[in-house]
Amino acid sequence: QIDDLAEVDYSLNRLPAVFQPFIDLDLKGIVFPAGNYTDSPYVAASFTIPNQSESMLYLAFSEYFFQTSSFAYYTVGAFNMTIAEETCSYFNINTEIFGSIIPEVAKYSVTPYPVMLKLMATEIPIVSLEQDSFTIEIQGSMEVLAVLPDSTTQSLFTMNIAANTSISLNIFDQKLMGSLCLNR
Repeated sequence: QIDDLAEVDYSLNRLPAVFQPFIDLDLKGIVFPAGNYTDSPYVAASFTIPNQSESMLYLAFSEYFFQTSSFAYYTVGAFNMTIAEETCSYFNINTEIFGSIIPEVAKYSVTPYPVMLKLMATEIPIVSLEQDSFTIEIQGSMEVLAVLPDSTTQSLFTMNIAANTSISLNIFDQKLMGSLCLNR
């Protein structure tokens, strides 16, 4: 079990290959929704690890591992979230701010009300491994709702979102660090 949402099958694909200087363990790496082992819509492609011998341990993760992770978390709704003032202390946006950008919101809401954002992935995020980084493509939608005085909500507008992000991982001072770049 990875967390409350997903599990991983890391059983052996074949018997370990034992050589004089090393052992080669070929493990599966399929992530699936917790308690619901489902077949993945992806096909695993074989890959080879460059022959190196400077380190004691080498780990390799395939694109398939990340694709099944994305599928599992999408299936259980992990990419859907609601951002509101109550759940996020630094989030303090109201209808007045949106009204200055979108005139229709200003016409609808003369009194400034707090807003709530509902973010939802509309397709399984696509993960692609590249030479020195990996890319995540996410399709989603965002609904902006006004929170009225009686705690009900009124939808102001919905927009579709397409994001393409690259993440590069490096090791600095024995710590794994990542840098995030929004491509589009």
